[in-house]
Amino acid sequence: MPRKFIKRFLPDPGTIREHKHLRMFGSALHDPNLWHLNRRSVSVAFAIGLFMTFVPMPFQMIPAAALAIYLRANIIISIVLVWISNPITIPPIFYFSYHVGTWILGKQANPFMFEMSWQWFASELAHDWQPFLLGSLAISTIASLAGYWGIRGLWRWHVVREWEKRKNRK
Repeated sequence: MPRKFIKRFLPDPGTIREHKHLRMFGSALHDPNLWHLNRRSVSVAFAIGLFMTFVPMPFQMIPAAALAIYLRANIIISIVLVWISNPITIPPIFYFSYHVGTWILGKQANPFMFEMSWQWFASELAHDWQPFLLGSLAISTIASLAGYWGIRGLWRWHVVREWEKRKNRK
């Protein structure tokens, strides 16, 4: 089952409950549905995690955890997927988001050099915030939908394959 494969890579629920940034959710983290691995909870968790990955904001784990609690998705997967965007991957993600936004708006992309500083955000992003945010929203939505339907499809494929194996053994 996909559960066995996924469980090998997930941290302990107690570790997540005690995380300093997630303590604010209190007893909501004790809902057992947040820790179950089934097709619905995992596919929704992928959608949440991939959506929040491409949202340009700090501390993406907190909104991802809040959405997972609200939608009763697997909280660990939602939080772990947010770390696709990390200090190494943020510059190419932002650059790609900007170019997607300019393509959607039909604008010419302005050449710039990305620099991870507040001064860069204040000066450069002031001119190009519309295509950047639109591109981020578009990529977030597409990644979220692809993750949701991809996981549902993979899960279904795996279950059908297991049924076939059982049928062939008999």
